[in-house]
Amino acid sequence: MFTSARNQLSGKVSSIQRGAVNDEVAITLPDGQVIVAILTHSSTESLGLQAGSDAFALIKASSVILLTDTTGVRLSTRNQLTGTVSEVVEGAVNSEVKLTVGSGTLITAIITNDSVQNLGLAAGKTATAAFKASSVIVGVKA
Repeated sequence: MFTSARNQLSGKVSSIQRGAVNDEVAITLPDGQVIVAILTHSSTESLGLQAGSDAFALIKASSVILLTDTTGVRLSTRNQLTGTVSEVVEGAVNSEVKLTVGSGTLITAIITNDSVQNLGLAAGKTATAAFKASSVIVGVKA
C-alpha cells in the first residue's frame, strides 16, 4: 500500500465501543501501545472490524502535536505517545520531527521551525506525540 500519510501503524483491533453513529476502535500495536480512532458505525461494519482482526492506522504528520513538558497537563486527545526524538529535519518554514516510541514505532510530526526551537527539540530529547482519535484513519487489507 502506498499513501501520503507519514504515520502508518499496523496492529490488531483490541476493542470496539459501539455507538449509534460513531464507534471507538482501539488498535494495539505490536509493542503494546494503543491507538484509538473514531469511525462511523457504517465504516466499522464495511471494514469488517472486530476484536482480534488486523488493521492499520494512518495519521497525517500535520495532525500530530508535540509536547515536551506534560507535567500537570491534561489534554482531550485520546492518543498520547511518549518517546525520544530520533531526528529533526529542518526546512525553510517547517521541520519534520521523528519520535521513536515504544519498541521502535516511529511517529512523524510536521511542526514550525519556531516550535522546534521553543520546545528545544533535538535528537535524544523526550517528547510526547498527541493526536485526536478523529484524526486517525483506519484501514484493513483486502
